[in-house]
Amino acid sequence: MATVNLTSKNNVDTTNDSVVIVNHLEGIAGGRTLDVTGFADAEISAGHVIIKETATGEYKPLPTSGTLPEGHTYAGILVASIETAKAMAAIMVRGTVNEAYAKYAIPAGAKTALSLIRFINE
Repeated sequence: MATVNLTSKNNVDTTNDSVVIVNHLEGIAGGRTLDVTGFADAEISAGHVIIKETATGEYKPLPTSGTLPEGHTYAGILVASIETAKAMAAIMVRGTVNEAYAKYAIPAGAKTALSLIRFINE
C-alpha cells in the first residue's frame, strides 16, 4: 500500500493547474495516495494521466513514456499538481482537460478509456 510523509513543506508549481483542468465535474471520492515507485519527476502536474494496477488496485501516475504498462487500466486525470514525495491525488473521472497545457501528451488510449472526460486543445 502506498504511503506519504506529511511532515515536509509543499513546494509545487501550480501555475497551469486551472488552465489544464478546465472543468472538474466528478472525481474518485476521497482521492488516492499514488504508488510513485519508479516515477522520476519531482512533481506530478495537473492533467497527468493516472492508472490503476488491476492485480493490486494501486493507483499510479502513467509513466512519462506514455506507455500503459501491462496489467494496468486508465483511471482518471490528476486534478492538481502534487509533489511526487507527497502523492496524495485528487483524480478526475468526469470533466474537461485542456491538453495543450499538460506537461506530457495524453495517449489516445487514455482519451478513449476516459470517455466522460472531454479533451480540448486550446
